[in-house]
Amino acid sequence: MKKYLVIAVAVIAAIIAIPNSANAQKFALVDMEYVLQNIPAYEVANQQLNQMSQRWQKEVEAVAQEAETLYKNYQSEMVYLTDAQKKAKEAEVVAKEKQAAELRNKYFGPEGDLYKLRTTMMQPIQEDVYNAVKKVAEERGYQCIFDRASSSDIIFASPRIDVSNEVLEKLGYSK
Repeated sequence: MKKYLVIAVAVIAAIIAIPNSANAQKFALVDMEYVLQNIPAYEVANQQLNQMSQRWQKEVEAVAQEAETLYKNYQSEMVYLTDAQKKAKEAEVVAKEKQAAELRNKYFGPEGDLYKLRTTMMQPIQEDVYNAVKKVAEERGYQCIFDRASSSDIIFASPRIDVSNEVLEKLGYSK
């Protein structure tokens, strides 16, 4: 009798599980790196950001070099200077080093010009890509789309679930 009861419970559990498995979630992958590399506006924005970054880096390095030169001159002249002159030279070196640090922070700090420029240039592109991914998800019934490029946890994924080219098509770029 116990044997039949165990079998009956197993059969009922299987019957209950069948409808639940029909509602399995669908998911897909998108390679954001691949998608962004195939958007010309992203490449142009990236180049402009690199050019501005290099220009600002040269400016910061020039001020830092001036501070270094002032310090070396101070060291070589130190034996000939009075205490007041030493303090003045030290203050000049410190001021120049501070200027370089402030300039570095202005351009490359957490709320610096590079961050602001990157946000201004990249955010519209990223929003377009997000909206395209969202459309693909809605049209194909995906509950979740993972970014293959940023996830190091994905060891293997079938190419059938990669929707990167569909996202590019939604953006108007065909591959």
